[in-house]
Amino acid sequence: MLLKKLIKDRSFRLAFLLTIIFFGTGIVFLFLDLVYYGWALFILLPIVLGISIGAMPKPRNSLIGAIIAAVLFLLALYVPGLSGLICIVMTLPIVVPLIFAGYVLTHLFRRYDEIKGSDKLPVLLLPLILFVIAGPAERYYGPDPEVVREVRTDKILPYRPELVYDAIKSVDTLDAEKPFLMTLDLPVPVKCILEDEGVGGIRTCFFKSGRLSYRDFGSGTITERITQLERGKILKMKVLSYNLVGRKWLGFKDAIYTFDAVGDSACRITRITTYTSVLAPRAYWEPLEKLGIRQEHEYVFNNLAKDLKRKYANLSKN
Repeated sequence: MLLKKLIKDRSFRLAFLLTIIFFGTGIVFLFLDLVYYGWALFILLPIVLGISIGAMPKPRNSLIGAIIAAVLFLLALYVPGLSGLICIVMTLPIVVPLIFAGYVLTHLFRRYDEIKGSDKLPVLLLPLILFVIAGPAERYYGPDPEVVREVRTDKILPYRPELVYDAIKSVDTLDAEKPFLMTLDLPVPVKCILEDEGVGGIRTCFFKSGRLSYRDFGSGTITERITQLERGKILKMKVLSYNLVGRKWLGFKDAIYTFDAVGDSACRITRITTYTSVLAPRAYWEPLEKLGIRQEHEYVFNNLAKDLKRKYANLSKN
């Protein structure tokens, strides 16, 4: 009953349309490479949308329409594979509050008669001009997003470094306990194939989608070239290409394994992933990026421990 009443309300419908136009403009600018996944897209765009919503005659109904449209629009990006489910869920805590903040700002100005309300679409689209100008300006004149970042994870295993190296260089099947994010939509590695064990050799890792994804398994790959290796010491690879749903904002650089002896019969294996990211603000996105990468590391290490235990069960008991 309430929904039917809202749908009949002009302010609700207009706010729904405005949200599609504002967010649609952002997506078009992304496809045209006119904006980064940065401040203009994640901060400015929802704020100026909220400003437009707050200027409408029935701002409360307008706000409801805008939030519903925003959630539906972002979820719709998941269907064609433009974004992963986890990425959408992580975006909502930024977008929804900022729409509300813009709405409150306009509402306060209207309360003191600083601005007048309007339901004219051309007038309500005026704040979008700020994004149209600021987005490309950030893209071409903002700070360089190609800063290389590093995520490092280590684990001690009760096997000699040479045995750990042999078990990780090429993996037929990865099947271990999954960290939390992999039960959602984080890509899950299924196998890694090493074509030639030597500098210049190619190693390809295949991925499937997370448990809650409808997409086909085996839909993602990362291709690497070995740049340094020494059995039981180091395996360093440069990422040549990757094809993972919703990760266009990340640029993977190097995948490194180091192996250090611990006592006479144990090994500390360290996995290092280096990457770049165009996501901003960094204070919000960087911890989430590193969490996702660490969960990938954790899954690989869980599988490694399982494979080693199965292959060298008698050795680990001695």
